[in-house]
Amino acid sequence: MRSLIDILDFTVEELDELIDLANDIIENPEKYSEKCKGKKLATLFFEPSTRTRLSFEAAMLELGGSVLGFSEANSSSAAKGESVADTAKTISCYADIIAMRHPKEGAPLVAAQNATIPVINAGDGGHNHPTQTLADLLTIKREKGGFDNLTVGFCGDLKFGRTVHSLINALSRYNGLKFVLISPEELKLPSYVKKDVLQQKNIPYEQTTDLESVMPQLDILYMTRVQRERFFNEEDYLRLKDSYILEPRKLRDAKPTLSIMHPLPRVNEISVAVDDDPRACYFKQVLNGKFIRMALILKLLEEAKK
Repeated sequence: MRSLIDILDFTVEELDELIDLANDIIENPEKYSEKCKGKKLATLFFEPSTRTRLSFEAAMLELGGSVLGFSEANSSSAAKGESVADTAKTISCYADIIAMRHPKEGAPLVAAQNATIPVINAGDGGHNHPTQTLADLLTIKREKGGFDNLTVGFCGDLKFGRTVHSLINALSRYNGLKFVLISPEELKLPSYVKKDVLQQKNIPYEQTTDLESVMPQLDILYMTRVQRERFFNEEDYLRLKDSYILEPRKLRDAKPTLSIMHPLPRVNEISVAVDDDPRACYFKQVLNGKFIRMALILKLLEEAKK
């Protein structure tokens, strides 16, 4: 049984195939409108989400399938103390594929080990968010034409930002990349990501607290919000939450070909005045997320038949 728990579960070739499939869905939506007729997606969201849950639901509905599930833990049997393993076994009796978000790292892996249907990790704690990474990769491919020889800046919360960790892992398998890590000292990229990914693969990177100084070299600027829900201490959150606010004047020295990305939701780290800049790609990312999730659902359901 094939699931997607970590972006590294798929080879580079499989990621490329998935992106090609998503691009074909964009070009020929009618070809795919009944591909999942009679199939059911269960969305098990133990943590609040608007974009990711609705993106999965829209993806399945546009493939001709149907959706069941819940959007918060206290509306599920988890509130009664049911284990993730038992939930996964139970839902396997009702649906053909599961998308799960959970506040505990590793919960979707436990679900995948116990389900008899494919499980998609829709975000687990501060750990992984592979389908956001797929949306990011599709966006980069459509904006840049490929992944090689890019300078990618990550700005904001690099410590708790699971989207950042997943995307660095995915991009590290392509050639000629350089990463620029822009964050307050307290929210720097975890040392294990630097050691296990960047240093192990000899990928050049620089760390800085100053966004404007590195702006001219960036091909992609990936902004992130400082996540209140990951902080133990409200004072620390309030002190750091406005560390970086992207405004038009900060883009003066940026490349005309820069792509500005953000996994959303944004709070105030990108001024709405940037939305009209042709370099802003974050709402394109949202749409790309639906198409890549359509491709992923098709791939995993096809694999489940084998």
